[in-house]
Amino acid sequence: MEVTIERILPGGLGLAHADGKTVMVPLAAPGDRLRVRVDRVKGSVSFAQIEEILTPSPLRVEPPCPYFGRCGGCDFQQMNYQAQLDAKVEIIKDCLRRLGGIENIPEFQILAAPNPWHYRSRAQWQYDAVRQKLGYFERASRNVCDVAECAVLAPELQKTLESLQTGMQAGLLPDGVRDFRVVVGDDGISISPPLDGKLAHITRTIRGETYRLNAESFFQANDGLLPELVNAAIGEVRGETALDLYCGAGLFTLPLARRFKQVVGAESDPAAANFARDNLTNARLTNAEVIQSDVGVWLEALRFGDSSKLSEESATALQGPIDFMLLDPPRTGAESRVISGVLGLKPQRISYVSCDPATLARDLKKLIAGGYTLTSVRAFDMFPQTHHVETVVQLVSWFQKVDSTLCRRTVSRS
Repeated sequence: MEVTIERILPGGLGLAHADGKTVMVPLAAPGDRLRVRVDRVKGSVSFAQIEEILTPSPLRVEPPCPYFGRCGGCDFQQMNYQAQLDAKVEIIKDCLRRLGGIENIPEFQILAAPNPWHYRSRAQWQYDAVRQKLGYFERASRNVCDVAECAVLAPELQKTLESLQTGMQAGLLPDGVRDFRVVVGDDGISISPPLDGKLAHITRTIRGETYRLNAESFFQANDGLLPELVNAAIGEVRGETALDLYCGAGLFTLPLARRFKQVVGAESDPAAANFARDNLTNARLTNAEVIQSDVGVWLEALRFGDSSKLSEESATALQGPIDFMLLDPPRTGAESRVISGVLGLKPQRISYVSCDPATLARDLKKLIAGGYTLTSVRAFDMFPQTHHVETVVQLVSWFQKVDSTLCRRTVSRS
């Protein structure tokens, strides 16, 4: 079958139409004319693989990585960098319109990565001890693609990968390990499981704040864009009370504590919650605390007046209106009960940081239906060479917006 790729869809697949059918093609570029082989059909949609590039798109480039197409890590290397950025903007708009039902999307642009290569400061490598392979899963497979060099790894992690490869060949890697997680910091590398019996801690400095963490803790993987991401998520807001949901090691909690009188973070992972507490203590920020709890369960308890896990100061502060709430959920988005908890607490402003436009759009639809207005959208290319994109949106309570408008009218009349 011959097809021409029209555009890139959420998930990174190229969209084409042929013989009255919708065709999805991975690793394509808009404008490619391709000969494809259909692998499977689901309803009216055919999923196909490229057999031959008949006429390459002007946006197509030669992928520099020898593992491209086999390794499941990168799926945008076939497009020049500007085309990648343009595709991600359209992916966000498509999700907001189609899944979120949002027609009047605020104008936005995407902030390019300072370096679209060698940017990843965190990685997870799969290990197949039987076949002696170390790297990433192959595309659409659980087989390990043995990778000697990764084009998106920070140089320090590339050296760590090479060291592990050497250890694998010498039979020195620990038994029973299925994957290694690594993160680089200002002061070294943390790897899990550790090779010397001790899990190292590292520090990362972002916007003047110092964060302590290890390889088992989640932290953003592109340091080059983190200051701008934090700025976009927090903006110029200040006030009395703020909640930081899915706070992790405290990336947003610390700067929020410098803007608000009282801040409470919620995080389900015990290790991450402990790091967030340590980071607040080391920063000498005494007006914030972190609750280790399932976010949905904690919000529900807070909504119905159970503040037993909070200090007296926070419990008192949260009895009044919540000025600002920040959400940074995993790729699956916020659970339904989390959204219900947010709507029940009625924060005046919401900032939602998302790494998946589809789940973001799903959650925005519920928040907007619950009385919020989408006021801004910003995008960040935290994951160059892949279809993934980070989005930050701001919402304001409709009631707050109405009150502000009435106040302005009253002042102008007086």
